[in-house]
Amino acid sequence: MSRIAGVLRRTFGLVREHVGTDHLGNKYYSVPEQKTWTGRVVHAKRMVETANPTEYEYIEGSIPIEWDAWIRGRRKEPPSVEELLKNESYREQIKLKANEVEERDLALQAEEYKEGLVATPARTLAKGHASSTSFGKQELSEEPSTAGNTFEPGSWIPNPKK
Repeated sequence: MSRIAGVLRRTFGLVREHVGTDHLGNKYYSVPEQKTWTGRVVHAKRMVETANPTEYEYIEGSIPIEWDAWIRGRRKEPPSVEELLKNESYREQIKLKANEVEERDLALQAEEYKEGLVATPARTLAKGHASSTSFGKQELSEEPSTAGNTFEPGSWIPNPKK
């Protein structure tokens, strides 16, 4: 089917030009502004043919940032291979630096806890939200339970009929 579509495109004047391919296998095309055989003006377009053509398989990051900027018209020229490699290594360096900063911060925080400069966070479990009317109140069980020889009136409330 794509072969037939390509022949029709070439026959009727809509020719797309291959601009580049990324490391994920996505192919990028540019359609220059041109007139069709009927005289209709087709404005310049930029498009991508994804490696995974099904829409449900798309995940964020399937198109590199530089190519996305070119597709959306935020940059005039398509990215070069050198630029893509440079930006990828820069992103990796940033991730490593962020991990180092986080590890240093956790170590400093642990040291401050140990020295008593900062109080350790309290580990409490509160159900609900503080603005609700039932916050802090003990919930009554909907299931009857036996407590042996002790009986507490009001410890069980039957389910209201719905």
